Amino acid sequence: YFKNITEFISRTGFDVLEHDGSYPGDTCASEKHIGHECYEDSLYAQLDVIRNFYGWCRGNGIYLNVPDIYFTAGNNKTGMGYREVNWSLPRDLQQVIARKNINDGTYCKLPSMGWMFVPLTQYHGGGAAATIEPLCDHLDHYRIMLYNNILSGVQAAYRGFRIYDTDDTRIMVKDAVALYKKYRDILESPAVHIRRADGRDYDGFIHCNNELETKGFAVFFNPLNIEIIRKIDIPVYYTGLNDTAIISKFDKSENAEKYEISRDYYVTVEVMIPAKDFVWYTVK
Repeated sequence: YFKNITEFISRTGFDVLEHDGSYPGDTCASEKHIGHECYEDSLYAQLDVIRNFYGWCRGNGIYLNVPDIYFTAGNNKTGMGYREVNWSLPRDLQQVIARKNINDGTYCKLPSMGWMFVPLTQYHGGGAAATIEPLCDHLDHYRIMLYNNILSGVQAAYRGFRIYDTDDTRIMVKDAVALYKKYRDILESPAVHIRRADGRDYDGFIHCNNELETKGFAVFFNPLNIEIIRKIDIPVYYTGLNDTAIISKFDKSENAEKYEISRDYYVTVEVMIPAKDFVWYTVK
């Protein structure tokens, strides 16, 4: 298998591999299989050959998308962390659970090191209540799912036949992608967690990178059916700022305000989040 796959990659020039299902951990009691001698060495032999294969890929400039923790062997990206059956739940629950998973998955890796999922068509069941298609009929939900990922700096697999169906849908997708491209450096920077999603109040985080002009990018979601106003303590230690911070809603100069940074490196900001929506702020 590994001889065939390395030959295939070498001949075709493929430079990305999504290798689904390596998962070492299963054992084999056969004493006749190639690759291992018996039960006692089967797990290690499997781990060793996969690890060597990933090292070969990395040495040949091949980007690895692998649903397991092989970063020290050359893997570039693994799952952010989610249960596939959760995408069968009603759409509103999918939004909140997706942000829970992104929150938890970015404790131990950068946003770009984990992928997420958006089921445009039915996935594992759930029927119409769990499905985004037709996209134009569920544009508000589709928008939140897009920005869940984009504002987190996370790439996702959008499972379906199209990413837009009408002009309104196309414009929404185009605007989301343009925002990601504009702020990509800070969006893919480490996330500092502020409040984990629970569907009962706001949730949010701040990307920080003291080497960029935009040193922080704070995002807050509101899963409720009413507008909310909250005073939120935003941690700015990892922005590298010490005394003051210029914080702008949607990075607009007319919204910019100067804040004093407390000695424990927080800035308290009054945030208004529309119902079922989100807001973001730049920190400079």
